[in-house]
Amino acid sequence: MRNYFFSLHLRLKNRMIEKDIKQQNVDIRYLKMAKIWAENSYCKRRQVGALIVKDQMIISDGYNGTPSGFENICEDENNVTKPYVLHAEANAITKVAASNNNSKGATIYITSSPCIECAKLIIQAGIRRVVFSEKYHTEEGVSLLKRAGISVVLIE
Repeated sequence: MRNYFFSLHLRLKNRMIEKDIKQQNVDIRYLKMAKIWAENSYCKRRQVGALIVKDQMIISDGYNGTPSGFENICEDENNVTKPYVLHAEANAITKVAASNNNSKGATIYITSSPCIECAKLIIQAGIRRVVFSEKYHTEEGVSLLKRAGISVVLIE
């Protein structure tokens, strides 16, 4: 009887490991797609891309840039980002808000960890998981997401 439970435990553990590996492979592919999407940004200092995925479908995308109707110049003459430039996450979240989709329970894939302002938007949008590939210059956004119980994953 003891061997049966030990065998069952091992099989369950192996299934969990396989599931984790499968999820990590999916995460890597979506991060690659977000990186490609970031290439649409006209920003020179930093290009960031974001994808919102729900039920294995991309429901929204975004990259950092100026609002619709503005010139596609993100930096001023001193190479400082203009204050009205939208972050990739904000673009993706506002785009999904204007659609028939909703982001409750979704995952957002971002090429950079979110700032505190984008973290607040992510929380309010009902996104439950954040996957990113490089760290932002502050950890405030990630700390806030964790405090809100959102799963945060760094895949370098």
